Amino acid sequence: MKIVVLGAGYVGLTTSACLAELGHDVTCCDIDGDRIAALERAEVPIFEPGLSELIGKQIALGRLHFTTHATKAAGTADAIFLAVGTPSDANGDIDLSYVETAAKTIAPYMQSRAVLVIKSTVVAGTARRVKALVDASRGSKDIAVASNPEFLREGSAIKDFMHADRIVIGADDAASEAVLREVYEPLLLRGIPLVATQTVNAELIKYAANALLALRIGFINDVADLCEKLEGDVGAVADGIGRDHRIGSAFLSAGPGFGGSCFPKDTRAFASTGRRHGAPQPLIETLIERNELRKEALADRIIDAAPRHGRVAILGTSFKANTDDVREAAALTIIPRLIEAGLDVHLHDPQPNGAKRLLPDAHWHTSALDATRGADVTVVLTEWDEYRSLDLAELRKAMRGQALLDFRNIIDRERAASAGLIYQGLGRSGIVVQPARRGHAITAKAPVAASPA
Repeated sequence: MKIVVLGAGYVGLTTSACLAELGHDVTCCDIDGDRIAALERAEVPIFEPGLSELIGKQIALGRLHFTTHATKAAGTADAIFLAVGTPSDANGDIDLSYVETAAKTIAPYMQSRAVLVIKSTVVAGTARRVKALVDASRGSKDIAVASNPEFLREGSAIKDFMHADRIVIGADDAASEAVLREVYEPLLLRGIPLVATQTVNAELIKYAANALLALRIGFINDVADLCEKLEGDVGAVADGIGRDHRIGSAFLSAGPGFGGSCFPKDTRAFASTGRRHGAPQPLIETLIERNELRKEALADRIIDAAPRHGRVAILGTSFKANTDDVREAAALTIIPRLIEAGLDVHLHDPQPNGAKRLLPDAHWHTSALDATRGADVTVVLTEWDEYRSLDLAELRKAMRGQALLDFRNIIDRERAASAGLIYQGLGRSGIVVQPARRGHAITAKAPVAASPA
């Protein structure tokens, strides 16, 4: 099939490359001429494992093309996917102007019976709203508008596309459903389940799924706080409850709260939709507030652990490993708080490009060990694999102090103790650190060996 994708951002590029991998002839369009020129050279502006290689492969095979001339490409397309931005506004709602503008602009150039597919994350009812705009723009009702929400995790987007748990398509007519079934036929033949429903349901599936996953993160973080009070271990608790097949183990790792481009924006939009339609979502409203409070609380832990005007090393600034995305990352809340408190902050991240311009007042280093030299406190903030395998003896030699705060629970506590570090994880017993009075060095509650992580 001939497919056009509007938008060369994270979702648009991943969708374009993967659809080409399925054998379709794909043209990805964007108004940014410099970005398109770079993509034609297979230079990908975002970090996503495997994406650059896949784009280069599909360009070489002649199945993937890039252009700024979307209207020209649209004339021969069987399906046009909208993958443009839907940023949040001040009330938590999303701004649909990019979706609406793209739809109205492209509609007059589409061939009759083609399908306009909304891939962007949009609030329930958007596809029907866009359908009315398209009909008005064309002066006819020969173009169908469908919904096909994405469920791509940054850091594993290609796998999530090619080996999806399910494919969700929202279609209010049989013809558009048939087109989307044909688009995804190679994946359906591999046994990936298809959920075919109305557009409003597909739109709600996306938001409800992300809201539920975010709730799991918020829940386990609250359990971690309780474990600390009771000298329990959130890892053991999560393992025990996750073995219940009704619950499962996914998204039950204590951490600094959720961030990124999806969960914060989508939970706010879901809550706002509930308020607007008289069906409030109080669980989500509370979750949003507590997620922000958690970042503030962890900043306070670091401030309490460090001596006055001390040096702090932060390992990891992206909101999760295997991405350079720092949108709503905990680092953007925590690091300015540390600097405001008078601490000397040194940073390392394997993919720092996203964070450097947003955190210019900290000191950046090209290696994790360099960042920790002379540090009174070292904090693991992102779960990059290279931090899991840190040489803790070398880390201790590099540091001036002994405090290691592991906000991802990826460091083995016995190894840390053997290296002479005072370890504090989240929701973990064993080597527990008493919060020091602000301006004083951190001290261990008891220098005893901890059970393995």
